[in-house]
Amino acid sequence: MDTFTIVVVGTGVVFFLLTFLAILDIALKDFGSMGKKALWGFIALTPFIGPVIYFTIGFRRGKKPERPALK
Repeated sequence: MDTFTIVVVGTGVVFFLLTFLAILDIALKDFGSMGKKALWGFIALTPFIGPVIYFTIGFRRGKKPERPALK
C-alpha cells in the first residue's frame, strides 16, 4: 500500500471511531427531550464534521443519569 491509501484509510477509521463514541455518548446522556437527543444524534451522524461539532459543542450539554448508591 502506498502512503496516500494508508492516510485515507486511517482518517476514515478515526472518524468512524469518533462517530461511534459520539453516538454512544448521546445514547447514555439526557438532553431534556427526545427531540434534542435526536438532533444531536443526527448531527453526530453527519460525515466528518458531525462528531467534531458534537464533541466541541454538544458534549457538555447533556447530563449523565445518576447512578444508584451502592449498599
